Amino acid sequence: MTRHEYGKKIYPLVALLSGVLIIVFGLVTAKQINGVYYLLGVFAWLCLFGMWKKCLHVLPVIVIFGGIFFGISYAIARDVMKATGLATRLAAVMLSVVPGMGVEPVRMTRNLSQLHTPRGITLGILIARSFVPMLSDEEKRIKEAMKTRGAGNAFNPKIFYRAFLVPLVMRLVNISDTLSLSVETRGFSLGGEPYTIYKREKIAAKDILFLAGIIVGSVLAVAL
Repeated sequence: MTRHEYGKKIYPLVALLSGVLIIVFGLVTAKQINGVYYLLGVFAWLCLFGMWKKCLHVLPVIVIFGGIFFGISYAIARDVMKATGLATRLAAVMLSVVPGMGVEPVRMTRNLSQLHTPRGITLGILIARSFVPMLSDEEKRIKEAMKTRGAGNAFNPKIFYRAFLVPLVMRLVNISDTLSLSVETRGFSLGGEPYTIYKREKIAAKDILFLAGIIVGSVLAVAL
């Protein structure tokens, strides 16, 4: 396994646990300067394990919206640490999704089933993992439809409500129904039938090393 492949081959549960650790400890240390150092260390650790492209995808969001939140907070409170804490919380949330970005939903489901995780939790994670990209696609389609119809400026509250928000909500309802039918068609059941797994996920030494680095960094961020 090469370094550049690791983002896709990471053990699904390791991706989930590392994401939880990043967001929890990122939020806990957000009010301290350690929080900034912690997230910089996480960013470097993710890049070291071949996830630098995914880090670059979230970096503009962190910089732009983090800067906006910092500016607004500082303008209101005139407190640099409070403003930095707000921007750090956003960075923690964005970096927490990086480990799982390359994990296919089917691998995550297979891994959770392998560990006999309650099927309600498995189904919720599977739907949530599939919902985000579908939501992004629907948003683009609605915006394109608005341009085609000449609906006007989406920043106008009336236009935003009628031409964007209402269609989006209606499509979200349809998406949820479609996803539920999809998993049922594939034989996914919430009943008590025995788990059937045709291919087991195997944890590698690199997965353990990656998670260990996140754990050590998280502990140090709180302890120091």
